[in-house]
Amino acid sequence: MRLFEDRWRDGAVALVLALLGAGLIGIFRTVARLQDLQASMPEFIGLLLLAGIFYVIGVFVVEKFRLGLAALTVILLSSVALRVVLLPAKTTPSDDVYRYQWDGRVQRAGLNPYVVAPDDPDLDSLQNPEHPEPPGEETATIYPPLAEKVYKQIESVSGYKRVSTLLDLASVGMLVLLLGALKQPLERVLCYAWNPAVLVSFAMSGHFDSLAIVTLLVGFFFLMKNRATPAVVALALSFLSKLFPVLLLAAFLKRMRLWYAALFALVVAVFYVPFLDAGVHLLDGARNYARDWLNNASFFQVLLYLGKSKSVAEVSAACIVLGVVVYLARTQAAPLWSALILTGGVLLVSPTAYPWYFTWSIAFLCFYPSRAWLLMSVTCILGYTPAISDGAGEPLRNSLLMLGLEYGPVYLWLGYHGWIAMRKLVVAARKAEVFAGNL
Repeated sequence: MRLFEDRWRDGAVALVLALLGAGLIGIFRTVARLQDLQASMPEFIGLLLLAGIFYVIGVFVVEKFRLGLAALTVILLSSVALRVVLLPAKTTPSDDVYRYQWDGRVQRAGLNPYVVAPDDPDLDSLQNPEHPEPPGEETATIYPPLAEKVYKQIESVSGYKRVSTLLDLASVGMLVLLLGALKQPLERVLCYAWNPAVLVSFAMSGHFDSLAIVTLLVGFFFLMKNRATPAVVALALSFLSKLFPVLLLAAFLKRMRLWYAALFALVVAVFYVPFLDAGVHLLDGARNYARDWLNNASFFQVLLYLGKSKSVAEVSAACIVLGVVVYLARTQAAPLWSALILTGGVLLVSPTAYPWYFTWSIAFLCFYPSRAWLLMSVTCILGYTPAISDGAGEPLRNSLLMLGLEYGPVYLWLGYHGWIAMRKLVVAARKAEVFAGNL
């Protein structure tokens, strides 16, 4: 009788997940069919927020019930289907993929992407006539060497989307392996695999943050297996895809000999060698990005107000991040917990926090499903709202109302939990004083 009840419950939960997955597939099919995304941005954001509701319910089901193989199968099959329906989308909410394409064409022409920019009139022949103004057209590339090497191998926009999606699905597979290694429920992979921000960033937009994420997860897998060399190499490859994984170098080195820092540096140096003819201009793109970009920032705006200049605010933000890195390393925090804190926290103090940047941290919700950050992973979609003003022919700008709706609930939630934690510390301190007084 008990066996029958368990099977009935498992089947019912799997059916609920199947219905949620079907609902998400229907929503994203509608998203993929939007013809002019710039003009349809309000509908696009509304659909993603609706998908966020389905997603949160799915996370609740995974956390609330003990699931079986049927439920995991539904989650994984739906994960593939969700990406497949987004791949044919004709437009994207971000045009970064056109910059990838331009960088690839530059390299195939024998040029160094770290010294040329799309607005160079002598390079008009390298432009995509369907999108002749890629992002950052006035500056050399900001992307690290491994990403550039991959861009060189791909020619079409659809090709970038397919490769990004395959890397994204590889991340899903790595998360299943990591969850299994940590003896956590495999169904928690839903926290990443069904997330709307993840789906739109990779399958629809073709962002190559997926390369950094999958190599970072590979690094963590080897770290869990106590295999230091492949772990550090994978971390270096992740850094060479997108710079944010350097935040986790201390967390890795804390669990291995210090000389592995030299291995990390060696791998990085090897990939930079082919581009060294750029000389002092090698980091021009990164410097220009740090100097000029300011978009969808939250706490950085407070630092900017207090510091009166962007450079002072950036130094303050860097000090905050460095302090958190040192604290997590000294307390020997769990590596995956450190990853969630650092990849999420850096976005709260960053001058630029595009919606696809939040995908860096979403993978780690599979291990620590923080309610506040799950909410952030949904509300970050509001970071696309500046495109509404652009579609209306007005300058791109962040609305204070939209920033409040995006970040306000998350900061309130974090503040509440911080207050609870402080109260517990105060109570514990008072009990210790009373105990000491009774001795």
